[in-house]
Amino acid sequence: MSRHTRKNRYLKRTHLSEPQFRVLLREFSRDSTASETSLRTGLNRNTVNRIFTILRRTIALESEGSGVFSGEVEVDECYFGARRVRGKRGRGARGKVPVIGLLKRGGSVYTRIIPNCTKKQLMPIIQGKVLEGSTIHTDGWRSYDGLIVNGYKHYRVYHSKDEFVRGKSHINGIESFWSFAKRRLAKFNGVKKSLFMLHLKESEFRWNHHGENLYLDLLRLVREKSL
Repeated sequence: MSRHTRKNRYLKRTHLSEPQFRVLLREFSRDSTASETSLRTGLNRNTVNRIFTILRRTIALESEGSGVFSGEVEVDECYFGARRVRGKRGRGARGKVPVIGLLKRGGSVYTRIIPNCTKKQLMPIIQGKVLEGSTIHTDGWRSYDGLIVNGYKHYRVYHSKDEFVRGKSHINGIESFWSFAKRRLAKFNGVKKSLFMLHLKESEFRWNHHGENLYLDLLRLVREKSL
């Protein structure tokens, strides 16, 4: 059997050879778009999109199986989507997708799409992801009221009063992630709403593996999941 037709150990149901898959995986790890990858590899763009979607779904499943946070944790929400409409400001801006983010200082970030930014939506996610007794840093949004009652140490900064840092209290880490994610997504010139979660989780994965060999990390992940 030739090198280019042998069985693909990473993807069970594919006509791609393993060398071809590794080429696509390397392009994905470099954060190339499907169009760029198709041009460089000569592979059909639909094929590239299919493999990239499989990789993003694998990443999303891995994210949901990650552990809980403890220690110093920053929590914030962000809106993704169309440009802000004039006169529509703040939480609840029309046409945007709300996302909650939790960042363990010195560690990983975790994101979740939410219907809205009410306490009813935010509190269960925080309680499910952050160990009781941890220190949580937020802005002054009222939906975070009650964190102390639920067993957390809670510190705020009030952006509405132009306060962004008070001692060790700030949410600069999670805000840096929001900036990173939005810069990444901008290069796709718009992401379908149905695919937004996968792209969000990919941004999360890339942030969490910053400074590592992303290609090898992805290769290990795909091998473990036996796709």
